[in-house]
Amino acid sequence: MLRIALPNKGRLSEDTRELFNDAGLEVRSSGERALTASLGGEFEAIFVRAQDIPEFVADGAADAGVTGWDLVSESGRDLVSHLDLGFGRCRLVVAAREDAGVKSIDDIGQDGAPARVATVFPNIARHFFAERGRPVDIVPVSGAAEIAPHLGIADVVVDLTSTGSTLRVNGLREVDTVLRSSAHLITASGGPRGGDAVRAREMEDLVTALASVIRARGQRYLMANVPRTALAAVREVLPGLNGPTVIDIANHGTFVAVHAVVAADTIYRTISQLRALGAEGILVTRIERLVP
Repeated sequence: MLRIALPNKGRLSEDTRELFNDAGLEVRSSGERALTASLGGEFEAIFVRAQDIPEFVADGAADAGVTGWDLVSESGRDLVSHLDLGFGRCRLVVAAREDAGVKSIDDIGQDGAPARVATVFPNIARHFFAERGRPVDIVPVSGAAEIAPHLGIADVVVDLTSTGSTLRVNGLREVDTVLRSSAHLITASGGPRGGDAVRAREMEDLVTALASVIRARGQRYLMANVPRTALAAVREVLPGLNGPTVIDIANHGTFVAVHAVVAADTIYRTISQLRALGAEGILVTRIERLVP
């Protein structure tokens, strides 16, 4: 049984539980504060801080884990991503005070004196500025880095943002993007503990299950009866994964049934186009899982 490290709290934890539940791997624990749980009777979950998950996985305490790619990068451990889970999206950016006159990375430390950089991600920040040849002194902080330039603790910050609104509210402007992050399913570079074939196969099955749920999100299954004479035009409207499935109706009349997977954000327009072609009995349903 694979042991998977999952975030123990916050939005990342909520989104992770929802994904596993939708994949048929329901989180079953003895209570809200339980440190371990069963994942649908197939895997074992351990709940730890998101920032500790890279270490747990790299050290073999867990076969796999779910955490932000920013935390994986900061850890510097030899880890690989098997799947981008699509949630927890954010950016790690360089930001400076609006009145600091810093408009690009080249403006940082241009007088030769090292600029002070406050950040929760010292390893990433140090590597980023070194690659660009900018002299900096890293000032590690545990949180609220955006206040550092106003207190004279630092000249710039390297901080996470989703929309940039928090930075703007605190009088900071983005200078550059260091990396883009989201939640990933990770393992050590050698795969699950022990590296045996059984665990490797279980890992492949887990990736397939989670990916099928992610792929289904934002997709809808559409069914409609359309005039047989309009099939050529219908194929243009419903390309689907491999084109629409066309099924003869029992009476072999002038209509045929077509089924297709359609992007949710195109449903309104798609239905309008089908109706213009004479389609009837249009039915749209959600898709729980989609394995191509």
